[in-house]
Order: sequence, then C-alpha cells, then structure tokens
Amino acid sequence: MDILYLMILCSVSLAAVFLVVFIVYARKGQFEDDESPAVRILFDSDEIKEKEDTGNKENDDEKGEIRKIEEKSE
Repeated sequence: MDILYLMILCSVSLAAVFLVVFIVYARKGQFEDDESPAVRILFDSDEIKEKEDTGNKENDDEKGEIRKIEEKSE
C-alpha cells in the first residue's frame, strides 16, 4: 500500500513539473507560430531561399511595369 502513495506522489510531482515547464515556455512565446512549420515542410529549401533573394527584384519589376503602363497611357 505504501508503494501506491509513492507512485501517486511521483506522478503528481512529474505532472506539476511538466505544467511549470509548459507555462514558462508559453510565456516566452514558444508556441506563437503554429502555422509556418506545418507549411514549411511542403516547400523545398532552395525555393524559400530563391523567394527571399528575388523578393526585392520582384518589387522593382512591378514598379517598372507600372511606369511603362503610365508612359503608354500618356
């Protein structure tokens, strides 16, 4: 019967430790971004790097196209 009390004490203390660790990391923001890890696995790492590199070029190209359209309309 004494082992039962010991097992209950151990399981409750282990659960309390896990709860404290969860609360600490939740306050630090560990679980804020739950969308991008699920989506990130779908893309190849090369594609992500290319998008980051060409991000500024695409914006410049769009501005150039807008200028061309404006010039043609005048």
